[in-house]
Amino acid sequence: MPNRFKLETVLILFLIPLLMGQTFADSANEKNKSVKSQPIEYKTIEWTDLIPEDELDILLNPPSYIDDIIDGSFEDEISSQIKNNLAPAKDDPYQQALVSTRVKPGMDGQAIGIPGFIVPLEFDDELIVTEFFLVPFFGACIHVPPPPPNQIIHVKYAQGLELKTLYDPFWIYGILKTSTVENDTATAAYTIDMASYEDYTEE
Repeated sequence: MPNRFKLETVLILFLIPLLMGQTFADSANEKNKSVKSQPIEYKTIEWTDLIPEDELDILLNPPSYIDDIIDGSFEDEISSQIKNNLAPAKDDPYQQALVSTRVKPGMDGQAIGIPGFIVPLEFDDELIVTEFFLVPFFGACIHVPPPPPNQIIHVKYAQGLELKTLYDPFWIYGILKTSTVENDTATAAYTIDMASYEDYTEE
């Protein structure tokens, strides 16, 4: 993983799903219809539903100084953000939001369906994945700093999920928990007791 990233690139990758109503939001209504046939009714959600409202407002309205950062400057060096270990400035709500572990307590225990990309943590030679991070956009935790912990979901699935390529998004269904999991790859502020999955397709 590179030691340096352009701040503008990171912000674009993180904010695009927010500003566009989330990467997968367009098909949420259709999925609400299809999952009702399952024994448990899984409510499809968007990634923005996991962010506390005050932090979402901050992220959607970044401070003016972001436009003033010069490429290659000290402020442009954010490699320590890769593992979410950088302590955010206490007087800067925006920087705090970028590495936030805050969750929405009301999401705990909800039966949900959410689309995302998989960052494998445990898998065999046939790429059957049994543990992974679910993230809102491709590239998180691989080539760019990960999104905030409250935009990462830790998942274990003993049955295993076949992952052909990292570019493939999936719908993940299960019970969401507000539980923090941290490892060398990233920190997740949510977990899912996964029940099932299916390939993501545009409706």
